[in-house]
Amino acid sequence: MQQEQIHHFLESFFTANSCNIVENEPGYLTVQLTIEMDKELMNRPFYWHYLEKTNGAPNPMKLTLITNQHQVPDDLKGEVMHFGAPRLHQIFHSTTRLGSYIRLFEKVSSTDGNIPLHPWLGVNIIVSYQCDMKKDQHYSIGLHLVSGTLVENFQEKLEKIELTPKIPDLCFNVIPLIKPQSGLKRIEQFIERSISRDDHSWADAARQRWNDDLELLDHFYEDVDEKPDCYHLEKEALRELYEPQINVSVQSGGIFYLTPQAIFR
Repeated sequence: MQQEQIHHFLESFFTANSCNIVENEPGYLTVQLTIEMDKELMNRPFYWHYLEKTNGAPNPMKLTLITNQHQVPDDLKGEVMHFGAPRLHQIFHSTTRLGSYIRLFEKVSSTDGNIPLHPWLGVNIIVSYQCDMKKDQHYSIGLHLVSGTLVENFQEKLEKIELTPKIPDLCFNVIPLIKPQSGLKRIEQFIERSISRDDHSWADAARQRWNDDLELLDHFYEDVDEKPDCYHLEKEALRELYEPQINVSVQSGGIFYLTPQAIFR
């Protein structure tokens, strides 16, 4: 994930889970957790158990999450968020556990009557090209669930839109013509076409390195009639190291109800 994508994902996650975002600045955000999210993320079972036994006043924690260290004051204290950060992976896990997707609405205010909000399916995907080396390709895809229009870099466009977990007054949701499951299938087909157009010479190079190391292994054991267990273990280890794989994983997603012009501004 790019750092901007991480920032927007965190903003969407906490907003969808009714947490108040106290500060939302370039490079970081400070979040006041709800009781439920404190229990989910902060690993304080004894605190909450004691509080419930004594009927004490709950005091959920605040979190400051730094998404770009170059944009924040030097004295700001918080947790640095990047793709390998344990806290970020904890939040990914919570997203999966708490629900398969979030639902947010564009925050609009008008006195001109009912405003239609169109449904978009937004999905953030990582395609991992793996052998003895690894490369990740990030996709953020939005699919309009009425017309079928597909938009890339969807999350970047969402970052420019103020979102809320509750439908605004004087707005109504346009009924989708495409079911989310069908939309996911269309996005999956788009990703498959993108992968098929990629340069796959990396896989051929990995297989060549694999063959070279197999030849060395066989040469080392060439005078041994009955190969020992360690030979077979080393051979399997080489397969696991070099065998080319392409893994596709959905990192986050949701349904977003937006005004007709929001994505194309």
